Amino acid sequence: MRMRVFGSSRVLGLGQAVVFVLALLVAALLPATASAAPSFASEDEATVFPSVSTVTEGAGTCTSNFVFTNGTDVFLGQVAHCASTGQATELNGCTTGSLPLGTPVKVGDNQRGTLAYSSWLAMQEVRERDTNACMFNDFALVKLDPADVASTNPSVPGFGGPTGIDIDGTQMGDRVYSVGNSPIGAGLLGGQKTGSSLGTFGGGWTHAVQTFPLGVPGDSGSGYLTDGGSALGVLSTLTLLSPDAPPGSNGVSDLRLALDYANEHGGLGTLELVPGTESFDPNGGGVGLGSLGDDLGILGLLSS
Repeated sequence: MRMRVFGSSRVLGLGQAVVFVLALLVAALLPATASAAPSFASEDEATVFPSVSTVTEGAGTCTSNFVFTNGTDVFLGQVAHCASTGQATELNGCTTGSLPLGTPVKVGDNQRGTLAYSSWLAMQEVRERDTNACMFNDFALVKLDPADVASTNPSVPGFGGPTGIDIDGTQMGDRVYSVGNSPIGAGLLGGQKTGSSLGTFGGGWTHAVQTFPLGVPGDSGSGYLTDGGSALGVLSTLTLLSPDAPPGSNGVSDLRLALDYANEHGGLGTLELVPGTESFDPNGGGVGLGSLGDDLGILGLLSS
């Protein structure tokens, strides 16, 4: 009896065939060699971290949210509309144009990345029909240069965390925390924001929030934390005049749903949030809505 190995001109004898088959069985039973987990910088030494600015070539300046990995590559989150080729008022990710994957993205002062995932492009490719997803799934990933991973830390400046991903949304009055990086609000409380949720809407895809300071253009993409330090979502919209939300509120795309969508349609493997190396401290961001709200009249607006 002889066995032919496909793709080879060699013919094996019976004894050789048995050894060959046993070798295949042993290889199948052995665990696959795992890729080395990314190694991150300390918070004090990092030059890439949540809230660092991102500038997508051919588009505008945004703020990053959280750090993600698929076990091999490391990504920094931003929002899909940071690569939009449409108007600022075009919010439907299923129809609005976007720069392509692979577009260069400047991260922080001098690091470079590339656009690796866009929820808008993914939804357009699969012809998404869920209206809520089309309107509120605003999420993108920038792949970091491997040389910059060792200069990256996943902790949110000031507040610490994230401790994980929020899974149950928010209700009216739940506290939220964020760090923006808009040139418009440069220097104001170091970009740190605290405030309250106005609730979860759009089939769970979005959360309306009011914070001090308000999220403004340039803050787009910044991450929001819950009172327990879990990652709630990413800043997507600013509401000035709308019958559906109070003026001066922000729309935050839900991170759990956005990341699930990326894992299903992004083609990047299994993406996971990287928890912060620093413990979450809701008082770590300094002065915020809780201490200034009465003087500014913001708390009345929140409860009206």
